Amino acid sequence: MAKNNQAKLFDGGKSDSSGYSAKDIEVLEGLEPVRKRPGMYIGGTDERAYHHLFAEVLDNAIDEAVAGHASKIDVTLGTDGFVCVRDDGRGIPIGIHPKFKNKTALEVIMTMLHSGGKFSNKAYETAGGLHGVGISVVNALSDLVEVEIAIDRTLYRQTYSRGNPTSKLQTVGAAPNRRGTQIRFHPDPQIFGDKLHFRPSRLFGMARSKAYLSRAAEIRWSCDPKLLKDDDKTPAQATLHYPNGLADMMKLESEGATLVLPETFTGRVEVNGGGAVEWAVLWSANGFGEADGFSRSYCNTIPTPEGGTHEAGMRSALTKGLRAYGEMVGNKKTGIITADDVLDTAGALLSVFIRNPEFVGQTKEKLSTTDAFRITENAMRDRFDHWLTASPKDANRLLDWAIGQAEDRMRKRKDKEVARQSATRKLRLPGKLADCSNGSAIGTELFIVEGDSAGGSAKQARNRETQAVLPLRGKILNVASAGDEKLSGNKELSDLATALGANLGHRFRVEDLRYERIIIMTDADVDGAHIAALLITFFYRQTPGMIDAGRLYLALPPLYRISHGGKSVYARDDAHKEQLLKTEFKGKNPDIGRFKGLGEMMPAQLKDTTMNPATRTLARVQLPKSPKAIEELVETLMGKKPELRFKYIQDNAKFVEELDV
Repeated sequence: MAKNNQAKLFDGGKSDSSGYSAKDIEVLEGLEPVRKRPGMYIGGTDERAYHHLFAEVLDNAIDEAVAGHASKIDVTLGTDGFVCVRDDGRGIPIGIHPKFKNKTALEVIMTMLHSGGKFSNKAYETAGGLHGVGISVVNALSDLVEVEIAIDRTLYRQTYSRGNPTSKLQTVGAAPNRRGTQIRFHPDPQIFGDKLHFRPSRLFGMARSKAYLSRAAEIRWSCDPKLLKDDDKTPAQATLHYPNGLADMMKLESEGATLVLPETFTGRVEVNGGGAVEWAVLWSANGFGEADGFSRSYCNTIPTPEGGTHEAGMRSALTKGLRAYGEMVGNKKTGIITADDVLDTAGALLSVFIRNPEFVGQTKEKLSTTDAFRITENAMRDRFDHWLTASPKDANRLLDWAIGQAEDRMRKRKDKEVARQSATRKLRLPGKLADCSNGSAIGTELFIVEGDSAGGSAKQARNRETQAVLPLRGKILNVASAGDEKLSGNKELSDLATALGANLGHRFRVEDLRYERIIIMTDADVDGAHIAALLITFFYRQTPGMIDAGRLYLALPPLYRISHGGKSVYARDDAHKEQLLKTEFKGKNPDIGRFKGLGEMMPAQLKDTTMNPATRTLARVQLPKSPKAIEELVETLMGKKPELRFKYIQDNAKFVEELDV
């Protein structure tokens, strides 16, 4: 009885009450699986997947260039929705495949999954295509694909639709001046719908990225102008060629960034046994545009947005290298640095070329090759060590910055940052600060004055609604020559930072400032100029971006009061005094009084000459355009080496016409 029941169960499933039988088992042949489940091969049917088809075709051309067989690639986007990619490489083989006697190698590649010349290292030493599904997937998901191949001075053509050939391989004719492969295709509306179209800006960005990564390849971009919108910055025609690779790419990415170091750490190392590692790392004080930092990696020109073992190798090399340098120079805080501290606001570009890479998933968004960690770490670590020791000034600057990052990270564990909008309510403002009553930063000013005496006069002369006054005691700490420990323990600078309402260092944001203008108001003498120089150095180093934003000013108080017959005027300096004597008091013998300091001025005098926006003159602090020139000047005049200042004085003494001692 049991045997009879068992027999019925396998008899075509007819007795199965669920209605599920052997006839329900489908076998998808050829490229049917791709059309049935496109998400398994390109991640979906959205706009990203739509443009991924272009990436698959372009990658094949780039692989030819990387292998040294192609130098020029043409990318063309037309109003008909077709994209055409053409290279001058070897061309897809057109001979009959030895295993499939009735099919050419071209037809095998175009219509069969897991076919291609990249499974071994015979045709390509390194390549982005590994699974042999790229071009066949494009074929499966396109309603028309046109393939042209120029081999041995002859041009061949074949067309496909939705995974199947629609013509035989045809000999078009002689092509004496042409070689390589051309793929022209249109994504299938049955798969992607009618609303998706290729976006020129996206295709151009993808092509440009490949040009950076391949170095030797020249990509010639062409787009019908009718496809470009008025606000689209994408060119209709462009030649993309970047012989410096990722270094050129970093220049584009870092425009407008406030840099910790002016130089980019770049390099390229050939790997024994085939392949290479290339990188470009640039440290920014406050990130790049809308993002804090970025890390973009590639393997065999394929983007790996989720990172992987090569990115881990890069992080390890940079972290270990910087910590080793810190230990070498005797910095005791080096041990607190982590990879996040080193790369949090940095921009990092990494490209590796390795044999037989392994990815997570068909879309290759994360590299999982174990050896990639070792290869990348070894390649970058040695070069990074040499880069640091070759420029101790930059190395120490980077080390101090990373330690500052680490200290900020550790501080966050203890307390939450005070939100800007609640700063006036929650911050314990310095006792000497006379704050303004306006709760908004717009239209407000903070006067930083020298000493309590000057502070008293300024507090009486100010507009209480919009002007705040903070007296400082004498000369502040020189931040260019002091360590982070002295900086963090200095009360004057701590009070100043609290009054500003913003974080210092790399976490500084201009929009966090509690005042629209910061005005340095010191005596019009040598000591006052020295204090002003120390304050400007502080703001340059600890509030990156504030000076460039036009928020820092110098007040110009008078040095002399000239009076005669009830008329009084004020002179800023000796030259101004002489000018006034020749113009305003010519032939007269006026009384000339010299102010020893702001504290000697009556509040009314200070208000009229220095603080009243209607009658005063302010000098906006500006920086030279060259970041390297700025840093060299600060180090020379304010740094730890007095011999540099001495040399500067010797070199420039000849320009001094008169010293008023």
